[in-house]
Amino acid sequence: MRRQDELVTNSDAPTATAPQPLGRRLLAELLGTGLLVTVVVGSGIAAADLSPRDTGLQLLENSTATVLGLAVLILMLGPVSGAHFNPVVTVADWFLSRRDLEGFSARHIVPYVAAQSAGAVAGALLANAMFDVGTTFSEHERASGSHLLGEVVATAGLVLLIFALVRTDRTAVVAPAVGAYIGAAYWFTSSTSFANPAVALGRMFSDTFAGIAPTSVPSFVLAQIVGAAIGIVLVLALYPSQAVTPHTHQGEPHA
Repeated sequence: MRRQDELVTNSDAPTATAPQPLGRRLLAELLGTGLLVTVVVGSGIAAADLSPRDTGLQLLENSTATVLGLAVLILMLGPVSGAHFNPVVTVADWFLSRRDLEGFSARHIVPYVAAQSAGAVAGALLANAMFDVGTTFSEHERASGSHLLGEVVATAGLVLLIFALVRTDRTAVVAPAVGAYIGAAYWFTSSTSFANPAVALGRMFSDTFAGIAPTSVPSFVLAQIVGAAIGIVLVLALYPSQAVTPHTHQGEPHA
């Protein structure tokens, strides 16, 4: 069984990076989550400027940038931290590898989530600054029943995808697969697939196309937690055996 911080780069001829110090991994999680939110918010602002009268085109522009940006960030930072960029992925990683002595450690959950949350807020502020948009709380209310159901579906699918690939030793395709899933979920879920509590937190600091009102965030996070739990149950039901430890999949992808 491989150590929790190794990354399989080729499913036929695996090689692995050495485990990284916790501080370096936290920096990667902060940077990755921050840049992910910058991509989401920044492309949303650009889309609203470029296509002010066409919401569908705005969503297409926003989702395309997110697909590409997320895949690149996973490839770039996965060898360092596992590229979770998402608290529910971090918790799922621990839970699914908790019986493995070399799995993701419970003591790293809080530092990872803190780094992801701080990065998400910083990423939104960076996007606002680049586009010269004032930083104010979003007024975009999203917490309807249909939106919350969309978040449950989006998050469950994301967790299932990531750990299905991990448990079948297909970690080499995690980056494009996660990017593709998030891009599709932008369109097939009513919530446009946040699927990430840290991203929801960051996006509330931008009153733009990609923002979410602070009053909607707690409901979104709860829906994401429910979705993650469903995803974990599905992973255990469909893939009860484990080929490699979950932390090796991105060294977990998106949005």
